Formats: sequence, C-alpha cells, structure tokens
Amino acid sequence: MPATTAVLCGLGASLPQQAVSNSRLIADNRLDSDDQWILQRTGIASRHMADARTSTGDLATAAGRAALDSAAELAGTRIHPDIVLLATTTPDHRCPATAPEVAHRLGYTGTPALDLSAACAGFVYALTVARALITSGHCTHPLVIGAETYTTTLIDPHDRDTAILFGDGAGAALLRPGTRAEPGALQAADLGSDGARAAYAQVPAGGSRTPLGSPGTHPGDHHLRMNGRAVYTQAVHRMTSSALTALEKTGWTTHDVEAFISHQANQRIIDAVADRLHIPTAKRHGNLRELGNTAAASIPLALADAATRRAAHPGQRTLLTGFGAGLAWGSHTLLFPEARPHSLPPHPHDDKATP
Repeated sequence: MPATTAVLCGLGASLPQQAVSNSRLIADNRLDSDDQWILQRTGIASRHMADARTSTGDLATAAGRAALDSAAELAGTRIHPDIVLLATTTPDHRCPATAPEVAHRLGYTGTPALDLSAACAGFVYALTVARALITSGHCTHPLVIGAETYTTTLIDPHDRDTAILFGDGAGAALLRPGTRAEPGALQAADLGSDGARAAYAQVPAGGSRTPLGSPGTHPGDHHLRMNGRAVYTQAVHRMTSSALTALEKTGWTTHDVEAFISHQANQRIIDAVADRLHIPTAKRHGNLRELGNTAAASIPLALADAATRRAAHPGQRTLLTGFGAGLAWGSHTLLFPEARPHSLPPHPHDDKATP
C-alpha cells in the first residue's frame, strides 16, 4: 500500500569555506555602504561565498553526501536514494541539468535525477514533489537538495541592492515512507505562482527570450535585477497567505506552531511574516545573520542549523514557508525531524563516487 506520507530521515549541509563579513564585502566591491547599515536594513552580518573553482554541483554533492551519512547514522544502515531532486537557479550548466552529475558523484549512476527551478521557493516545491512520489508509490527514498552559487553567477558585485543580500551554500534532506505521527513527517503543503510579476526579480538576458548579445541587451543584463519594495510587499503577503493555507490543510492554527522556518531573505521580511502569523520570537529559527540569502538552499540550511543547535526538538509542529522569483511561493507543515545533520566542506574536485 502507498505510504501515508514522507518522513525526513537525514539532513545535510555544505558551505563554501570563505566567510565574508559586511566590512570585507564593502571594501572588496567598493560599495557605498557600511556594516551597520547592512545589518540594520537586512539582518545580515556575513555570508559564505564560493570561490571560482566551486560550483553549485560541488556544494550539492557535499550536502547530499552529508544527508545520506545522517540518515545512515539514525537508521543504523546505509540508505540508497532512488531519485535525486536538485532545487537550484544556478545550475553548473545551462544544459544539461546538474542533478544527474550529482547523483553520479554520490555513487548512484543510473538513478533518476532532475533539476527543479522555483528560485527561493525551490526547496519547498521539491519537498512537495518528493512527498507525492512517495505517497504514489513511485519511489521510497528521494534525496532533496537545495543548492546555489548566486555570488559567482547571478549577482553584480557592485550592485548594492543585491550584492549585500546573497550568499552560497547547499542543504539536503533524505526522505522515506512513514506515518503522519512520526518525527520528520510531512503534513500538508501549499504552492502558488504569479508570472505576471516576473519582472520584480529577474535576470533580463541569457535565456531564449533575450539571448546574451542580442540587440537591445546591455552590459550587466546577465545579473539579477530586483524591485526591492515590490518584492518585500509580495513576499510578506504571499508567505503569510500560503502559510495560513498550509496550516488550515493540516488542521493546525498559528498557535499550534512550535517551530517556524522561513526563507532567509531579509530579517524584515521574516519578522513581518512571523508577526502576521502571531509566532513568538522564541519559535522563529534561522541563520540569516551568518549566511545571508542562500535562495533555494536557505530553508534546508536553516532546518539543519536548528537541528544542530537543538533549537527545535523532534516531533515539534513546524512550519516552513518560502518565496522567490517567478513569482513562486510555497509552505509546508511537518513534525520536526529526529535526524541530526552532517555538515561537510565542499569537495570541488573530488570526482570519486562514494555510495
């Protein structure tokens, strides 16, 4: 019989070794800003940034391996994923997808693998897909990874509006079939999009609509452009509404939430959503101050961080919500997992398959 739901049974994280403070970022990129302005406006004090030799696939592979190690430690035996879902907006190549190479480097050549692009909401989307694959009987152990290298691919280092926000990293979760009462059990999801507002956060050139070098393009059109005010308004509205819908589907109220993990975009956005949901500060978990906005990696990295610090406990009623370019948004309710994360540094040039 199909499983009742999917259960998070392994967590992993991977960060580039280079941590860059606000002061160093300002000095290196000659930004018209200062440390306190960035901290007060965004809540970010530092971020990890990939070097020129580290790709999204490198970080994804390390995080995926860490999640598999975490699951093996909890289960007492090695669990082999039967599909790899990689949520990313910064793949290693425009073609092919990065997930098949990640699966190969993990030692699972032949395993289905695909990229999923929903910007900063990507991990929530991928979790929902993984749960559907399990409950429909199509697979038993999907490996879900969120990984990004915005700072080396999409961000103009001299654009103060975006350069101060983003960092790089990867987070991963292994799932298995289970029941709704278990720690780590996914409960209900809500997803949505609004393509009419795609220009609010967009890379103007580089796709099939406007190839790089085509007439009318300008230098820098391959970088992310954001309408900060519009993104703030939409993010707060959409995440709040989506979270309430997911809670209603689950049969929970906002007062039932014991752990809240939002996409780590900007502290003002996180606080505005949590305030509207009446979630106390003590129940809000994140690592924006140390990591910045890591896009699709931000929710799994914050989830892994809360588990590592034991800030949340197995079985606690947990709410995830994310919002990103597209526009795309999504929320998921779950019971906080029992798994303890493994965290490994990236291995940029390690092509050895390690099942």
